[in-house]
Order: sequence, then C-alpha cells, then structure tokens
Amino acid sequence: MFDSEEDDFFDANLNEDIANFENYLKGGAMGFVDSDRLEFLIDHYLMNSQYSKANQAADYARDQFPYYSVFTIRKAQAMSAIGQLKEALNLLNAVEKMEFGSAELMLTKASIFSQLRDHKQAIKYFNEALRLVEGEEDRDEIYLDLAMEYQALRDFNGALKVLEEAIKINPSNEGAIYEIAYCYDQLGNFEQAIKCYSDFIDENPYSFTAWYNLGNAYSKLEDYEKAIDAYGYCIVINEDFGPVYFNLGNAYMGQDDFQQAIDAFQKCMDLDGEDPMAFCYMGECFEQLGDLDSAEFYYRRSLDLAPLLPDAWLGLGIVEDLKGNTREGITLITKASELDPDNSGIFHVLAGAYEKVEQIEEAAYYFDKSLKLDSTDEDCLRGFVQLLSKVEPDTEILSFLQNFQAEYGANDSIDLLIVNQLWRLGRKEEAVSLFRLCVEKNLEYAKEIFEINSDLRQVSEFIHLTEQ
Repeated sequence: MFDSEEDDFFDANLNEDIANFENYLKGGAMGFVDSDRLEFLIDHYLMNSQYSKANQAADYARDQFPYYSVFTIRKAQAMSAIGQLKEALNLLNAVEKMEFGSAELMLTKASIFSQLRDHKQAIKYFNEALRLVEGEEDRDEIYLDLAMEYQALRDFNGALKVLEEAIKINPSNEGAIYEIAYCYDQLGNFEQAIKCYSDFIDENPYSFTAWYNLGNAYSKLEDYEKAIDAYGYCIVINEDFGPVYFNLGNAYMGQDDFQQAIDAFQKCMDLDGEDPMAFCYMGECFEQLGDLDSAEFYYRRSLDLAPLLPDAWLGLGIVEDLKGNTREGITLITKASELDPDNSGIFHVLAGAYEKVEQIEEAAYYFDKSLKLDSTDEDCLRGFVQLLSKVEPDTEILSFLQNFQAEYGANDSIDLLIVNQLWRLGRKEEAVSLFRLCVEKNLEYAKEIFEINSDLRQVSEFIHLTEQ
C-alpha cells in the first residue's frame, strides 16, 4: 500500500482528520482533505469496526471525488459489514460497468457473495481477483478464502487443489495446512491428514493446536497410543487448553483405561466448566469399572445440564439393566430411542434388553429396526440370528441370511453365518466349500466361525482349513 515514510505522514495526520470529520458529523466544517488522507481515514474506521462512520466518510469522499471508484468500493465494504449486502452489490456492479475491474473490487464482490452463501459466485470472483492481483502475499490469502468456498460446497477435492497452490506460494501458511488436513479428514483420508500435521510440526514443534489436531487424526484411526502421545505434547505446550483433555479422555476410553479417562474429563471441566457430554462419558467409565452408583450419578448430572441428551438416557437404562431392573431400564432406553430415532445402536441395546426379559417378538422387532438403520453392524446381526434360532427353523434362518443383502445391505458376517446354518442343516459339503472361500478371502476373519459356533473347533475340516 504505502511505504514507511508515507505511513508516517498519514499516521501523523490521522488524529486531526478523525477530529475534523467527527466535528463535521456534528455540523461543523470539514475543510479540504486530499483523497489519500480520506482513504486512510475510511480504512481506519473499517479496521476498527466503526462501519457506520466508515460509510459516512465514504459518502463524504464520494461527494468530493465523485470519479474516484475506490470510495464507492469502500462504501460497499462498510455497507456489507452492516448487512446491506444487496445494496453493496449494486454499488459494485455500477463501478464494474464504468471501468475495468480491480482485484479489490473482485475481492469485495466475492466476500459479499460468500456472505449471501452464493458460493459459486464467490468462487468466480475470487478467481477473478487471483487473475488481477499482483503480490504473492495477497494471492496466498485469496487462495485460503477460495478454498473455504469450495469447502462450503463440500467439494473437498476442489479445496485441496486450491490449498496446494497456497502452500506453493507460502509453505509455512499455517491456515492452509490446517485446512488441507481438514479436507483430508472430511474425505476420510486420515493418513494424509497425519502427514500434513506431522510436516507442519517438524517446522513448528511448539504449535499446541497442531499436536491437538494430530491427536484427533490418530484417534479417528483408533491408534489411541499415538493419539495420547500427541495430546500429551499439546498439554506440555499449553496445559490450560481444555478441549485436549476431553479428547484425551476419549482416547483413554478407547484403550479401556477408564480411570485415566475420568481424570481427563474432570480436568476438562475444571478448565472449561461443566459439560453434559463429559459427565455422560464419566458415567460410562464408571459403568465399565462396575461402579454403577457413580455411573448413575454422572449420567444424572449430564441430564441436569442437557435433559434431552439421548446418550445419558441410554446410559441410565443400561445401569438399571445391570442392576437387575431390566424393565425399568427398557423405559429409559426407549426414551433415548425417541430422542435419537436414527441411532441404530440404541435399538440394538433395546433388542437385547427385551430378549433378556424374554419378550422375543419385541426383541426381534428392534433387532430388525437396528439393522435397517445400519446393516453393517455385525454384533447386531449375530445377536439377531441367535435370537431367531430360539423360535425359527434353521431353514427360515438360512433364507433370511441369503436374502439379507437385498433387503438390508452389506454385512461382513453374512458368509460365516450362512456357513454355520448350512452345517446345522446337515449340508456339510456346501458349508465347507463356502468356508474355504472365506478362508481364501481373509483367514483371520474366517476364524471367527469358532466364535459363532464353538462346536466347530472339534470339526477336522474347519481346523484343517484354518491351520493352512
């Protein structure tokens, strides 16, 4: 913009210009001020979020210099900041018709379209700005803004292409690196997200947010040991960063280290205040430790803060079931299902509770409902088949399994469950033949046949195939 001598000049006159202009707003005389000083005055108001004064100053400047388009652009910027978006666009369109577009004009239009959530138009004008802008530093920031528009359209691959350009210009652009990792995260490519964060940490080892996000990426891969290490470095750098303790607690839960998880959730709340999900997870930890009274206490503390939290109602229901009050538990679990009707896991738990009180028809209904929401749940399908084996003939169960994918969707347990049903029906050659295909596909997974039917551990054909 200006060199240092010019900056000093404008700084020296700014207070005088502010005083004169604010006196003018009260009815006083402004006197002559040249265009550069007026632009500096408007910029001062914009940078200090004094948008009404920026708008008024732009109006004054337009009166004094009607053919100087920068003042119309500044007025549009001030108007957009106070929500007058369409009016601001009309001003900019008028400028664009009178002269060739500038980078600043295109950026202002892009920003307004972004505020209007017209992301395709925003992308168009950010690209126009890139074509017109000269400085590499400015291009760096524009790329980041452009990437955010692609993300708003959930076009994460498009965003990645833009962010890669930003990194070429400025390899240390922290914002771009985070956005790259976010895009990979949204695309489910956590390994690449880990690489991005790790590369950044190599250059910026004291960035606690980078360590935090690295831990989150490892958590999503269920590599909890590395996640805990990353969270630990985050804490060393900034021990007062509350969110890291919440995610650390989840990582400890992933390792079944429930006491350390409880300590982490408590630390999170010590820093950031009481949190219903933290209380809920503490309840789950105490439930896993067998301390049902404490589990109930924390689930109820969670509901005190968030009465409609389905996870806490589910936890309370499970605690009642574990205490031997299964029918009371069913009432609470049903409440959870009403609050979260698309959660297949809740219906799975509800099915198990009804089976426990020997209400088979209700149990079958909820197994079916759970699988319709998530056909991939192997534990649910195996539980359903085990329930059906109590009331249905093996031929009906085999037919159910053979038609499962067409009616529900994919489930990795299907072939092994069919193997078991064929064996139970005495169709041993078919069972062994299908099991051989399972072994060829995935030997370790095929060994789960012995969990489905432990009697097969004594059958030589199955033993022979799994010992190859």
